[in-house]
Amino acid sequence: MRTTPPNIPAISGRWRRIGASALGTAALVLAGFGTAAHASAATTTSPTTTQAAQAGKVTWTATPCATPKHKGDLACDSFRVTGGLTAFQKHEAAVDGVTPKAADASTPSGYGPSDLQDAYGLTDAAASNGSGQTIAIVDAYDDPNAAADLAKYRSYYGLPACTTANGCFKKVSQTGSTTSLPSADSGWAEEISLDLDMASAVCPQCGILLVEAKSASMANLGTAVNEAVKLGAKFVSNSYGGSESSSDTSYDSSYFKHPGVAITVSAGDEGYGAEYPAASKYVTSVGGTALKTSSTTRGWTETVWSTSSSEGTGSGCSAYDTKPSWQTDTGCARRTISDVSAVADPATGVSVYDSYGVTAGWYTFGGTSASAPIIAAVYALAGTPGSADYPAQYPYTAGTSALNDVTSGSNGTCSATAGYLCTAKAGYDGPTGLGTPRGTDAFTG
Repeated sequence: MRTTPPNIPAISGRWRRIGASALGTAALVLAGFGTAAHASAATTTSPTTTQAAQAGKVTWTATPCATPKHKGDLACDSFRVTGGLTAFQKHEAAVDGVTPKAADASTPSGYGPSDLQDAYGLTDAAASNGSGQTIAIVDAYDDPNAAADLAKYRSYYGLPACTTANGCFKKVSQTGSTTSLPSADSGWAEEISLDLDMASAVCPQCGILLVEAKSASMANLGTAVNEAVKLGAKFVSNSYGGSESSSDTSYDSSYFKHPGVAITVSAGDEGYGAEYPAASKYVTSVGGTALKTSSTTRGWTETVWSTSSSEGTGSGCSAYDTKPSWQTDTGCARRTISDVSAVADPATGVSVYDSYGVTAGWYTFGGTSASAPIIAAVYALAGTPGSADYPAQYPYTAGTSALNDVTSGSNGTCSATAGYLCTAKAGYDGPTGLGTPRGTDAFTG
């Protein structure tokens, strides 16, 4: 499907910042969390032949999104397309007969709002739902250009203005202050731009609350989650995570136990392996897919996102969190990741406008940092959750027709007796959960 800006006719990412992936992932290590699930916080991934080949000849560099400011702070890798063509560009070339320039920041090179709405059956819902709802985005550090970059994205795609002046957008610190904000960080600014744009793309009528933690520690990010809920958000998106620890169950009760609030968390970007807070029994853990146009009735097809053995959607069995009552898979005695999924593959990534710390322009992003705010926005389109509910349970009671079942692909190697933890199959599986949205029916009580 061709995405066009307004008035232009169509021609035919312990801690790893999960997906602060300007095309890709990130990694974060928090105090008390030990090492990251698959790599140290300071690791920088270099492009490989495997990445280029499996991504359809799309290449990218992996540069740290943020340098740790304190021991145990978040560090992450940012993958941005620097050569080749994305899935969006290939489709446009087939339609137009004109091969676009790769890595051109002057125009979008990833999927836009109409693509995502069409792929997930949200066109009608996005046009009419979400008014009065607020999606909270929780990230670390400040993005000084957040409001301006958000305005650029929404204006280009013809979305309603969402500004501080009209009451649609608000940026606060983890204490709720609008004036005493954290220090700025260009890496986290990429993450913030990605999150804000994805919430906008899927729920254009929703208000957006950006809550900026003063650092990437669990204590500060968790405090920011609590502040988002305190300020009234019923939908909270989190695009960070890292290795599990024995402290996770205490973090559950301190930061994520908010009945009546849909809290989404990225499943991870380093392939098979459970991470926290995606493993929290109180959140919706969101995996990632590769999304491409197809000749099917739906017009789109999805597979598990896996670029290499160390890059792809997270999944797995928690070592600490108990299994919630609504999760009934038998290969994992405790909490299984993921619940649902959405697009995350960098090669089939989404367009984002960002200007802080980089050349102002359009970039293609991937990672489960894209899928988490997408799913938070779908929850918002579906309406306010029941006051006593943990909305992660909603997809499990919705029926198979309410989701697009993803049945092919793998994100690593796992037990032969519980292969579904890393390999897609009909029905529930770890990498993609119950599937991707087919409208909003699976996200309402």
